[in-house]
Amino acid sequence: MVAGLLGGRDVLITDRKSALSHTRLNIEENRKSGLQDSLQVKELVWGQDVSDLSPPFDVILGADIIYIEDTFNDLLRTLRDLSGKETIVLISCKIRYERDSNFLKMMKQDFDINQVLYNKDLDITVYMAKRIFQKGERSDL
Repeated sequence: MVAGLLGGRDVLITDRKSALSHTRLNIEENRKSGLQDSLQVKELVWGQDVSDLSPPFDVILGADIIYIEDTFNDLLRTLRDLSGKETIVLISCKIRYERDSNFLKMMKQDFDINQVLYNKDLDITVYMAKRIFQKGERSDL
């Protein structure tokens, strides 16, 4: 929603099906603060086909999405599928367990990833990543 409030032209918010009604309610409440009308909400199931979301995106924002180890492969696939050669991925998270660090290591297989911010008081880190395309892999997305 922050992207929409800051003037992002086309903003797509995704979440699990169980959270969509709450997300839509939050958006309606924030429209009173100037949230744009071009904002869309859609379901996203990690690891499934994302072509209906019309990737690639300019920017992908992920907040606290690294938490269930069993979903890491699906999350990584989804980030790959949503990213083009110019896409910037920003992920904010708390590194609570070794498995969280393991996901970031997994990301390095497909993304150039760097820490760009650490808030000591909140123990939150922000990472920026750009997709690495392998030789012969289609990168014109």
